[in-house]
Amino acid sequence: MIISTRRCAALAASAGLAVFVATTLRVGAVPARADATSPLTALVDAAAQRLQIAEPVAAVKWSTHSAIEDPARVQQELNTLGADASAQRIDLGYVTRVFTDQINATEAVEYARFADWQLNPSDVQAVPPDLSATRSTIDGLNQTMLTELVHDWDLLHSSACAPQLDAARSDVIRSRQLDNLYQKALSSATESYCA
Repeated sequence: MIISTRRCAALAASAGLAVFVATTLRVGAVPARADATSPLTALVDAAAQRLQIAEPVAAVKWSTHSAIEDPARVQQELNTLGADASAQRIDLGYVTRVFTDQINATEAVEYARFADWQLNPSDVQAVPPDLSATRSTIDGLNQTMLTELVHDWDLLHSSACAPQLDAARSDVIRSRQLDNLYQKALSSATESYCA
């Protein structure tokens, strides 16, 4: 039986984010891209996918009593992305701002989950996914985002950016059925896109 990408995304959303992310990480599938009405939708969609990985990462950190913030890992990500930005001849400061916003928004989601689980410990995933698998997915999404930043560079640095970014956020929020927490996180993660 063949199921459309849109139908798979709808089924995944109805099955719950945690199950969807865990399944995605396990089989190596890439979640469906949001329907686009903006040229920036692919970029914003990759940012949303990266945010959604915060949940399984938080579950691992919760179960291992690890800190949410990991400065060494953040620096490693920023160094890699900075080198890639230089290779692409795009502004390192801009790329650093964009990914710092993304990381801060992701950590905010993790803090929110920790607060939820403090009150409802039974809501934590019973068997957290392997952190190395989630980090590999994050690294892949970072590269997707960087590719989209390069592709959309002129638009991101034009007066048309803000309305296109708003349209892209709406596309992704609707397509991924993001709740209030993830909507706020997406807004924060993408706040530096329009230079």
